[in-house]
Amino acid sequence: MSDSAAPVVRTSRGAVRGMRVGGTLRFLGIPYAQPPVGPLRFDAPVPPEPWEGVRDATAYGPTPQRGDTGITLIPEPSIPGDDTLSVNVFTPDTDAALPVLVYIHGGGYVSGSPASPWYDGAAFARDGVVTVTLSYRLGFDGFGDIAGAPSNRGVRDQLAALAWVRDEIAAFGGDPGRVTIAGQSAGGAAVLTLLGLPSASGLFHRVLAISPAITDVRPDLARRRTARLAALAGVPATRAGFATIDEERLLDLQRQLEKAEGGDRLAPIRDVLSDGLPWGPVVGGDLVPTGTLDAIRAGRGADVPLVVGSTDDEFTMTTDRYRRVLRLVPAGLALARLGVERATRDAWLRANRMQRRKGTAATLGRFVSDRVFRSGVAAAAAARGAAPTWVYRFAWPSPVIGWACHCLDVPFWFDVLDAAGVREIAGGPPPRGLADQMHAAAVQLIREGDPGWPAWSERPGTTRVFGGGASAPDVVSDGYASALPLA
Repeated sequence: MSDSAAPVVRTSRGAVRGMRVGGTLRFLGIPYAQPPVGPLRFDAPVPPEPWEGVRDATAYGPTPQRGDTGITLIPEPSIPGDDTLSVNVFTPDTDAALPVLVYIHGGGYVSGSPASPWYDGAAFARDGVVTVTLSYRLGFDGFGDIAGAPSNRGVRDQLAALAWVRDEIAAFGGDPGRVTIAGQSAGGAAVLTLLGLPSASGLFHRVLAISPAITDVRPDLARRRTARLAALAGVPATRAGFATIDEERLLDLQRQLEKAEGGDRLAPIRDVLSDGLPWGPVVGGDLVPTGTLDAIRAGRGADVPLVVGSTDDEFTMTTDRYRRVLRLVPAGLALARLGVERATRDAWLRANRMQRRKGTAATLGRFVSDRVFRSGVAAAAAARGAAPTWVYRFAWPSPVIGWACHCLDVPFWFDVLDAAGVREIAGGPPPRGLADQMHAAAVQLIREGDPGWPAWSERPGTTRVFGGGASAPDVVSDGYASALPLA
């Protein structure tokens, strides 16, 4: 690494010039693949061409996320341009071989950006960890089932970025033999998918899955969505057909496809409960041969330490908007409207009496949180058997939102409480001690392969509770007892 004020690192493809911010060196927008445009648009990622001279790496690269996504919990900017497959590296100013964190953003596989200030790696660099954030193709471009195109292109992008880390990170002070992959929401599901992939073996050595939404897409559903999108576009459901539709038009058609039919406010919730997210890894074929939980049950990644958990009320802030409308509706009836079978809803309501006392909106929110997030945490931990697994819950309720909601925990893991957008959902000042605890646990996992509390794999049910209150225990014996079992 260069000693100049503007640090320069030489990769196998060419040199990159980064910048110093405090004690952290930043190298942004480094391509790990060629721009996925033109003939490469629906192709597997192709290694970048070498470049002459020194490439500027002081600004985030273009993002697969396009346009204004509206108000989101995590500020994730869209950056225009074609060169969308890139990595960002945050590293201490050292030549030591340090452990590496590779972070995969969430966004339901249709949005999200590695350029978020919440994913800044300065705190990890302070603690002797090299951080890499990556982009990957989203929505139909990344996950649509297209005749004549390789499947799961977004997953292939993630694998290509991990291969880049294996081959290049030593030049940035990282140890390719000590790589932890982490992600939140769809990113949390992505790292669990990678954990079960034969082709990902050896590319990472520890996993942190934050609020994973395990929604493997069935092949029949993927084919049906592709056919419907082709019909909207008026083209054959083939690679050649979709290649004639420009990116902006195809994004607009995807939004049309994803709109719930009719005016039923519960329709989007029912769709998620029955079919999962509209886009994501499609099960079947050479790359993702089996579902996430099936791969884990079969022992894939059993030698890799895993930390997995969720917030207590991932989805409740959404149903809370309808509190006044739902205040006179019995919780059982509301669950029935969601299509939940009677035996399931009766058993779940018995296990969640405390939540029922908070009203029907809170009960619905917790149910959907369980079905989409929390039950998957327990299922993944149980599927691991004796493989080293630790489970947590994030229980601190936002004073702004009123719940321990989706995304609220991310700035605590990254220790970026002063970042833009944090106080809007966490109030101010957010509790420093909670960030210290969570960030330290992440660093300990990355360094040692053990986050520092008793493992679920040694005593099933054991759960670390972050932010449960001064009088609440830090570790409980069955932290997910009330979650809905995952079918």
